[in-house]
Amino acid sequence: MKISLSWLRDWVDTGDDVPALAHALTMAGLEIEGVAAAGPSLPGVVVGEVKSVTKHPDAEKLNVCVVSTGSEELQIVCGAPNVRAGMKAPLATIGAKLPGGMEIKRAKLRGVESAGMLCSARELAINEEASGLFDLPADLPAGQDLVNALALDDTIFEVNLTPNRGDAMSVQGIAREVAATRGTPLHPPKIEPVAATIKDTFPVRIETGEPVGCYKFVSRIVRGVRPNAASPFWMQERLRRVGLRPISAVVDITNYVMLELGAPMHAYDLNRLSGSIIVRFAKQGEKLKLLDGREIELTPDVLVIADERSILGMAGVMGGEDSGISGDTVDVLFECAFFDPNDVVGRGRRYGLITDASQRFERGVDPELQERAIERATRLLLDCAGGNAGPLVVTRASRSYPAPSAVRLRHSRVEHVLGVKIDASLVQSLLTRLGMTVNGGAGEWQVTPPTWRFDIHIEEDLIEEVARLFGFDNIPEQPEIGAHEIAPWTETRVRNERASDLLVDRGYQEVINYAFTDAAVQAALCPEPAVALSNPISAELAVMRVSLWPSLLQVLGSNQRRQQPRVRLFEVGRRYSASDETEVIAGVATGSVLPEQWGAETRKVDFFDVKSDVEALLALTGEPDAFRFVAEPHPTLHPGQSARIYRGDRAVGWLGAVHPEHLRRLDLTYPVFVFELETAGGLAALVPQFEEISRYPAIRRDIAAIVDEGLPVEAVRDVVRNSAGSLLKRLTVLSVYQGQQLQKGKKSIALGLHLQDTSRTLTDNEADALVAQVVEQLGRQLNATLRDQ
Repeated sequence: MKISLSWLRDWVDTGDDVPALAHALTMAGLEIEGVAAAGPSLPGVVVGEVKSVTKHPDAEKLNVCVVSTGSEELQIVCGAPNVRAGMKAPLATIGAKLPGGMEIKRAKLRGVESAGMLCSARELAINEEASGLFDLPADLPAGQDLVNALALDDTIFEVNLTPNRGDAMSVQGIAREVAATRGTPLHPPKIEPVAATIKDTFPVRIETGEPVGCYKFVSRIVRGVRPNAASPFWMQERLRRVGLRPISAVVDITNYVMLELGAPMHAYDLNRLSGSIIVRFAKQGEKLKLLDGREIELTPDVLVIADERSILGMAGVMGGEDSGISGDTVDVLFECAFFDPNDVVGRGRRYGLITDASQRFERGVDPELQERAIERATRLLLDCAGGNAGPLVVTRASRSYPAPSAVRLRHSRVEHVLGVKIDASLVQSLLTRLGMTVNGGAGEWQVTPPTWRFDIHIEEDLIEEVARLFGFDNIPEQPEIGAHEIAPWTETRVRNERASDLLVDRGYQEVINYAFTDAAVQAALCPEPAVALSNPISAELAVMRVSLWPSLLQVLGSNQRRQQPRVRLFEVGRRYSASDETEVIAGVATGSVLPEQWGAETRKVDFFDVKSDVEALLALTGEPDAFRFVAEPHPTLHPGQSARIYRGDRAVGWLGAVHPEHLRRLDLTYPVFVFELETAGGLAALVPQFEEISRYPAIRRDIAAIVDEGLPVEAVRDVVRNSAGSLLKRLTVLSVYQGQQLQKGKKSIALGLHLQDTSRTLTDNEADALVAQVVEQLGRQLNATLRDQ
């Protein structure tokens, strides 16, 4: 949220030390993320008064203007469509340097001399408006320095508020914090009741039942406002400085009051309303066309504002298109309501709507603020657009919103939690500064928070408030005294750090994603039930992830769109189902096997490259032979390149190529290979055992077995290991061949057997006998034959 220092000073004495104020607010819990000037320094730019405008003799779209600086009159050639005699606009004089680097020099434009330049707001980097000259207020004196005239030396704070501090989302809220922190009084602008000059009212009904949803609905009719009236220049400038674009008097005033007081408002075109206003919950299947033009289908838990004909808006989120203010609106109905935060929270995000109003209502808006907001808006509208105001109408639900409850606070508890001695009278004073009612004594109080504080419920909440105002810098650091338990280190599990290091060594980079993801993307990749979030951050992060692949593939796509053709990523995290959660390590790889270089030919990564990375991970367990890769289908993976990883009979992961249809849907350029491995089963390790190194030479024998082409290599390896027994120290797959030299439907698997005994030297006869035994078992169990060497 942005806030202007000059606006804040209308409410409270801020002092002159801006960095100190920013630090004080940050230490009080209102983090100041940025401090910036309201505009650039503009030496040589002054207020110019256009005295006359004549057409350029040799250019249809140019005008020759006489512009006064108060002390002299200058001839300026200008092409702005809104230039007119009598207007005041920024004038860059000779020698002035504009923010874009342009230096103003005396020039001839199509034969006519120009002694300066009349400027738009965009050319001065004040805002993005570039359709014409920056039309300045008529009461500014010609020749005045523009920075001083518009107070562009004002300071803009960028405030990052925590979700519990909805009360601080306004100038009034920040001013309260400044006053409490500095111990100075507030001096807010006076908001006097506006006397009704007409008797007109508009009927309002609250028909919500349980839950109540809307406890109070305040409204007022204002008739006869000037159509297309503009808000005053000072208001437009304040809105611009906090990031809002001025639109019209009515819309600007509702935004201004929201920013100033923290009360979201809405203005309806009275002549477009039908019958009466009804606050209720939506009916199943009802639709609403929003102000941004989108049409959404509502659910029965969405609170709406309706009339007798249609839905006017989603309560606390956004108004509808049918009742909005337009250029010909002359009769206005102001609305300012109090909605229960529980009945607003998450509703907008469900439809991808995060608005200024929803952010405030979700956190809680002062239920006593609505009347003041309407009075403030009415006075501002009458002053700038005229009209006649009707009486203020307050419609309440059948029961009131619960008043804040008193919270017990003990002086001893404050000192114990904060670890510092604080005088009891100071504790009481600090809480009183925050608008709290403090009763009691003798070291124990009953503290009632004000109506605008929705975050005070328990004793620790009050202690936090005391700490904020007392100052965290004033709480001395205390060395912690206590028992420190050393975390157990087990060799029965490969640590995540070790697995991560291995993947980094093999060219992968670690990423960290949210544990929630896009429901549509995940449903397409992994069509299994996902846990939906009741209050998602956004529509793109609405469900808990059932696999790490969707997020990894989205990150991969983001890298490819930034011209990164070779990408290897992995993540260690949890996936979630309705019943449990599982920690996994997952990765994606695409592009070339090696970075581009002169020493090796470029080759795209394939299934077996990524399989070797996974096998390296599995080898860390000390039991690589316990794992099997079995061809099985997976909805994410290509049918011909999909394998499930088993450890014994337990499935512990997946490996494969992403299905081409998913690649197309995610707009991924190259083939992508993925893996996912459960850490509990996949990275459980054998405790190392001592094994003597043989002092005797090893013997190697190679064989080539011809088997059915559909037989997995793993089946051949299992038979060889079981047949050779303990003398087989290492088994290597040398090659797999299919071709014209073999019978159709057959393949040849060449194996290298490394034989060794720890107690004696094996003879050739013993090695040959062992190989013969292996060949016999291959023939018996797999119908294999020996290929001629």
